[in-house]
Amino acid sequence: MIPLKDDNPTSNKPIMTYFLIGTCILIFLIQISSQSYRTGQLFYSYGLIPSVLMGKNQLPMDLYAVPAYVTIFTSMFMHGGFMHLIGNMLYMWIFADNIEDSLGPKKFIVFYLLSGIGAAMTQVLMDTHSQIPMVGASGAIGGVLGAYLINHPNARVLVLIPFGFFSQLIKIRALYVLGFWFILQFISSGGGVAYAAHIGGFVSGMILILFFNKKRKRKTKIIKGPWG
Repeated sequence: MIPLKDDNPTSNKPIMTYFLIGTCILIFLIQISSQSYRTGQLFYSYGLIPSVLMGKNQLPMDLYAVPAYVTIFTSMFMHGGFMHLIGNMLYMWIFADNIEDSLGPKKFIVFYLLSGIGAAMTQVLMDTHSQIPMVGASGAIGGVLGAYLINHPNARVLVLIPFGFFSQLIKIRALYVLGFWFILQFISSGGGVAYAAHIGGFVSGMILILFFNKKRKRKTKIIKGPWG
């Protein structure tokens, strides 16, 4: 089930969503032009390594680039390959604009980064001894999907259901599209994919958006005043 677009118009141009997508693409282009990308050293320098973050291991000096805690953020903007990047940016393009539209660009970037932190720490706590670097925006985007599920469960999403020559294009509720994505994270394993981060990001987004929604409603009520 591959989402292609949603029928959920926005009131404002999603500037921060465009900025995040553009930043991820730019960083990926810089990555692939680097020799250390081809050797894999780049991922050890800027990817999130659980055992290093938790102080159980240290990087060799020739790989050290930034403090371990900074890799929580640098890892969010890196990707392992073209398909990794395209898949993440597709979900970002479809679902992030509505969350930014409701929060505004400043609150949206805070929400996005907090979701990414929640995703990263979920993966870290699953295996604090892991020496495998984690990269990708999937966790933070998982937070966006969790927020979309809370705020727009009934929005219609155009999806491609591939069956070889008999592939189908249908519109279904976001509740089912995102619910399927979430369940898939539990039943999938292997392939070097940080599924725990996806789950952690999704749950973080669901929880965080409740607080952001509450603050937004409170602010609207104050602006309207007793006559509104």
